[in-house]
Amino acid sequence: MIANIVIAGLLLLDPGPPSGEGFQDGPTAGVRLQNSQIIITGTGLSGRSDGYRIKRPCWYEPGADAAEMLENQEAVREWWFRFTKDATEEKFQEFLKQFRDKVGQEGRWWTPAYNGADPDGMACWTALDAFVWAPPGTTPPNGITMAELVDIARAALTVPEPKVELNPDAKSYVNLPTWVWLGDVGETTRSVTATLPGVMSATVTATRGQIEIDPGTTEERAEVKDSGCETGGTPYQKGAADDDLTCGVIYRRASIDQPRGVYVLEVTALWDIGVEGVGGDVAPFVYDPVEAGATRDVPVGEVQSTVRKTG
Repeated sequence: MIANIVIAGLLLLDPGPPSGEGFQDGPTAGVRLQNSQIIITGTGLSGRSDGYRIKRPCWYEPGADAAEMLENQEAVREWWFRFTKDATEEKFQEFLKQFRDKVGQEGRWWTPAYNGADPDGMACWTALDAFVWAPPGTTPPNGITMAELVDIARAALTVPEPKVELNPDAKSYVNLPTWVWLGDVGETTRSVTATLPGVMSATVTATRGQIEIDPGTTEERAEVKDSGCETGGTPYQKGAADDDLTCGVIYRRASIDQPRGVYVLEVTALWDIGVEGVGGDVAPFVYDPVEAGATRDVPVGEVQSTVRKTG
């Protein structure tokens, strides 16, 4: 615990490179880096988080070399005496010995960081040692890996909430095609890059794919057409024939007997995930698509006809 307090003092004196952040207060998930050098950038940082959590919420990152670390620890002398029980000069020199002994050796001291957005992040961090020495070209146990850097970028990734467009928009009717597509879609790709400066970086890219339609009722009451739903649906074009429907719903029963007199149609946009990495072993990372859904109320009425007797 004392060592961790010394770390806090060191960070106050030398904050280092800025940390990145990718987080949304909807699901309690995302990324809020603490005591980290990792920088998060990209177009996918403002949108809807799907709640993906980093598999391990704390890790070690490479830091100062032997001479730099000794100098840094000598600079936090005041903090060490303030927060160390029964502190003496002899104990302080003993504390410095672990850093002094490494001077002249090649390698780096690794220090712990964690994801503050994860409820288990701080507990994970406090269970790690405050300093770990690693020779050149080696990674200590629990040291950051490319897989974990990719995971951090994935957890920070968000996608926009879909806006569902319908035609007819206000009310549909039995056996009348209801066209479904996404409106205001903006960019069809979004990416987040997590970078550990001078070491490695990982980019996770989401590409919008098909949409899935749940008509809000059973197959007996609604028929879904989805052959044209691969790119966010097919917008209705004036004059389109009923047989042109390739992404939408044909309701076979009225909604008058449903709660609030409507069917609750749900549209889910699927974003496929790709991964690129630089500076580490890039394994074939595979992630499930990111899903973002939205609903629309669809009142469906019966087509009324009047038969008149003539003659």
